[in-house]
Amino acid sequence: MGLNPDGEQADTFEQVDAARLFDTEQDGGSARHLDAGHLDTGHMDAGPTKRSRFRKVAWIVVVCLIAALSGTFAAVAPHAASAAIESEGSSGERSEAAAVLPVVKPATVVASPASGAKQVNPAAPVTISVKDGTLDRVSLTSAQGKTVDGALTPDGLSWTASTPLEFNSSYTFNYTVADAAGRATSKTGSFTTVSTQNEADAAMYPLDGAKVGVAQPLQLTFSEPVVNKAAVEKAIKVTSTSGQVGAFHWFSDTMVRYRPENFWAANSTVTVDLKLFGVDFGNGQIGNFNKTNTFKIGDKKVAVADAVAHTFTVSINDQQVGQWPDTMGDTRFPSARGYLVLMEKYRVEHMDASTIGLKPGDPAYYGQLDVNYATRLTPSGEFIHQATDSALPYIGVTNLSHGCIGLGPDGAKWVFDNMTTGDVVQVVNTQGDYANYDDGFGDWNIPWAQYAN
Repeated sequence: MGLNPDGEQADTFEQVDAARLFDTEQDGGSARHLDAGHLDTGHMDAGPTKRSRFRKVAWIVVVCLIAALSGTFAAVAPHAASAAIESEGSSGERSEAAAVLPVVKPATVVASPASGAKQVNPAAPVTISVKDGTLDRVSLTSAQGKTVDGALTPDGLSWTASTPLEFNSSYTFNYTVADAAGRATSKTGSFTTVSTQNEADAAMYPLDGAKVGVAQPLQLTFSEPVVNKAAVEKAIKVTSTSGQVGAFHWFSDTMVRYRPENFWAANSTVTVDLKLFGVDFGNGQIGNFNKTNTFKIGDKKVAVADAVAHTFTVSINDQQVGQWPDTMGDTRFPSARGYLVLMEKYRVEHMDASTIGLKPGDPAYYGQLDVNYATRLTPSGEFIHQATDSALPYIGVTNLSHGCIGLGPDGAKWVFDNMTTGDVVQVVNTQGDYANYDDGFGDWNIPWAQYAN
């Protein structure tokens, strides 16, 4: 209780009943104030007083406080609060509610590769996608001005390049992105691809379009060491019209070969589909090409050189077509045993004894000489060739060469004229060991279970 300005006891704010502050009946759509005589205070005033105004304002404050504490203004005496506010308005009109603008999320763009990326694999997919927006006018251009083709999805949510990139190049992408409200912004970015020193190349043998013998393995020689061998093998598909399935065998980190379990079928065709572009060889080296090569297999031509019988016998498609006397490596230089694949032919080949470690004064030293009709069997120096004049009396009788197979003029010429790269000689009954598997094509001397593993 307190005293009013007239010395009368005033009602406290707590004694005011909300139901009595405002007339709940509506008059013309608006609430009417009750005069002081309608208040249950025990005191009648002739009209609105400062005290009654104070009570109204105080009540509004309480309502607002309760609403704030409860978290929902509308849940606490909504009609009373509304009426109190309106009763204080000079015009008695309800204020307009403020318009609420919709919330528009900003468009989020993801570019792959990201702007600023370096050493990007040129085979990597290039995409630009957007969330909460749409793309338009997307372009990707190299520093040389070459435009990369691509396509924007009908919904405008993503763009994808449709052609591969180039090595050692810088690319710039430009695009326009609009958010849900239609506000458009132009964006740009750039990246660079794998540099030239990280390109990995490969050479294949036989060459595309070649015709070879049934014993010719496929060989790939790489410019860089291959760490990810499984990835490289997966990128090479070999098929044959004979339906033969082969296996890869790595002789080093830079050389792999492929052959079937048995000789290629005669007169078949082998297709090699190389998809090495973008393949990660390891150590940052990336394959730089795709290519499809084919080579043909000729008739099955197999020769057998017998170091004991001193004969050289040739069969074509399993039918013997000729036999000639030979001389092979002596006990100091025995001919290599096993399968030796013909590599290349020379009408005349120059030979030098020093290349096999011989020096003047050595009983086996022969200096330098030229031989006719030479067909190479190993890079280390074994050939089929016409025996020298001094050796001709010994062919078919004894072995006195430095490992080569010496034939008479007729036999050497026949081999030169009729046998070719990929045909094979099987050397038997020699005291020599197998040549190193990579000294020529010694693949057929490796057991299949070992070769394919």
